[in-house]
Amino acid sequence: MTEESASHTDGATDDRGGGAASDGGPDVRRLADWDAEALLDVRRRYGSPCYVLDLDRVRENYRRLDAAFADADVHYAAKANALGRVLDALHDEGAGVECASAGEVVRALDAGVDSARVHYTAVNPPAVDLDTVVELWNDGVAADVTVTVGAEDTVARLATRGYDGRCCVRVNPGVGAGHHEKVRTGANAKFGVPLDRAGAVARTAAQAGMDVVGVHAHAGSGIHDADDLDAHREMVARVGDVARDLDAAHDVEFVDVGGGLGVPYREADDPLDLDAVADATRDALGDVDATLVLEPGRYLVADAGVLLTDVNTVKDTPETLVVGVDAGMTTLARPAIYGSSHALRNVSADAVDDAAREADATRGGDGRGEVRATVTGPICESSDVFAEDRPLAEPVRGDVLAVGNAGAYGYEMASTYNSRPRPATAVLEDGAATLARRRETLSDITTLEL
Repeated sequence: MTEESASHTDGATDDRGGGAASDGGPDVRRLADWDAEALLDVRRRYGSPCYVLDLDRVRENYRRLDAAFADADVHYAAKANALGRVLDALHDEGAGVECASAGEVVRALDAGVDSARVHYTAVNPPAVDLDTVVELWNDGVAADVTVTVGAEDTVARLATRGYDGRCCVRVNPGVGAGHHEKVRTGANAKFGVPLDRAGAVARTAAQAGMDVVGVHAHAGSGIHDADDLDAHREMVARVGDVARDLDAAHDVEFVDVGGGLGVPYREADDPLDLDAVADATRDALGDVDATLVLEPGRYLVADAGVLLTDVNTVKDTPETLVVGVDAGMTTLARPAIYGSSHALRNVSADAVDDAAREADATRGGDGRGEVRATVTGPICESSDVFAEDRPLAEPVRGDVLAVGNAGAYGYEMASTYNSRPRPATAVLEDGAATLARRRETLSDITTLEL
């Protein structure tokens, strides 16, 4: 292996994942499928902690989803991972972009996405967001952007700014789903207008000169099991009813049923049955003279990313073996916020060759034994834990661990708490590893101070 490239597995189907879809690779990529030497090469070149994103896998995921929903329009939810290289790759595949903020709108346009393929889904938008988007629209940079509104106040605020462009009404379907209560949006009053208010909000927007072109709803994030699918189906059915009601007065071009398609964070979980979700969505939507729109985020990028982190402390205690690493809740917040599970792997142990195993007399010549460990970060919070009592190839100081399914909501939710600079990001593409985002420095953190 050279310093200019890092090979990775081609995603061949094995007993850890589902069957391969046409041009879309296997249904899931497990942490064990990543090449240990390739990951160590990235660590040597770009330091730790470091996010690694496989853009070829991102493309595989898009193609699989696009094939399952052949009659739908796919808009990537940029909030999952807004790295420019990710946006570029998905734009090349034909995806539009769903944006939760004005910043994401700008990044989508910077990636070359036509404004007609950009949806700005405003949730209680700050004034600066509306100012930015309307200015881009006025200047013609985002002449065909669609602004999704979830409150009559948002319609009024847009009208005050002179906006009379494309508008989509977000409804609250009264049913939610997802991996955690904090991401179940469908029944949360914060999101969208009540179903029985959709017509009134659409009329208000039309009276202000806006072109009402769509209806939107979202059940939640991490939809994966049968109960989630039932909730998704009910949500889609209710949105379909709203679309049919609105179509009599407005030229409804699309029905956006959100995203939230889940991935198996636990290694023993099965991958999402994408064809079943597609069939359920079509059946629930019913007969509408409009295009179905999806907003996947996590599904496209989660298993395309890992987080690399160095072991700096191994401490044996009466309760557990504590393995301290240099990444923490400031690097990957999901375990601390949601109690989420991410696969862990000691890639240094996996990369030991046969000769080294035979020479390892202290372990009987068979390499690393397995231990149960609690893996923690450097943040002074008890919530700064990646895993408790997790089986792991016996770690020693200097080993490199990989955290799986880190491509979604990893760097996007990272912070500089404790004045810790955010990590670097490397991408893999066509077998080559390159730096996509440099590591922050302390001067980056303090540069805004006066």
